[in-house]
Amino acid sequence: MKLLNTKTPFFSLRILAIAILAISFFGEVSAQQSGLPINAAASVNGAIITNDMVEQGIKAALAQGQKDTPELRKAVIEKFIEVLLLSQQAEKDGLANSEKANTQLMMIRQNYLADLELSTFMAQNPISDADVQAEYNKQVASLGPQGMIVEYKISDIAVASEADAQAALNRIKKGEAFDKVAKSVSLAPNKAQGGAAGWVQSGQVPPQIGAVLVNLSKGQTSAPIELQQAWYLVKLEDKRSSKPPSFEQAKAGIRAGIAQRKQFEFISGIAKNAKIIVQ
Repeated sequence: MKLLNTKTPFFSLRILAIAILAISFFGEVSAQQSGLPINAAASVNGAIITNDMVEQGIKAALAQGQKDTPELRKAVIEKFIEVLLLSQQAEKDGLANSEKANTQLMMIRQNYLADLELSTFMAQNPISDADVQAEYNKQVASLGPQGMIVEYKISDIAVASEADAQAALNRIKKGEAFDKVAKSVSLAPNKAQGGAAGWVQSGQVPPQIGAVLVNLSKGQTSAPIELQQAWYLVKLEDKRSSKPPSFEQAKAGIRAGIAQRKQFEFISGIAKNAKIIVQ
């Protein structure tokens, strides 16, 4: 059998890792003397690559924009063969029981099971077209009588205490540029960009910030704002209004937002009944 060519398309490492776990969980299935077992696409030293595993690889490739062709299917099978060859060699070399391997395999298994649990939950609790329409109507109604979306271009500075926030604000009031102060004191990841946070809507930021943001004038910096784990200064760089998108334009994003909310509520419910200890 010809092994992999160097032009094999890229596939998700998670899919390949799942293939390794599938072999580990279900054991090696010996190929029959008369040929491969039913639902087998290939075998490597007796370990079976199932058609189901190949279909997962195809699905991952399609999600990356590739087309389902005979060449793609051949490449997917070749990639799984490569995975099995390397994993079997790792077994022979004594790498399978190393602490690093056990940790990584455990994490792969946990991530896969977590994804499986969420996908099962969503399948059992589907989002209907009526749900999406109702959410769209709710969001449009929340825009007020003018029916316009207001967006704010902001920069922010995050510090550990109110005193630090006030000290930073004093520097700004004395004429020091907001971005310069952000680069020197902010604890947020956007400090390298001078605190620039881009365009947001008031509902997309924490309520404490949103409530202040709507009352800021262009170029104005807020007083220190307390959040759960930090104190913030927010500067309004610019402001703009636009008409809301049509339902057809917005429905994909709304459906994704509903899905995220449902998943968050599901996870939060599980967490309430769990004993969680953090160092």
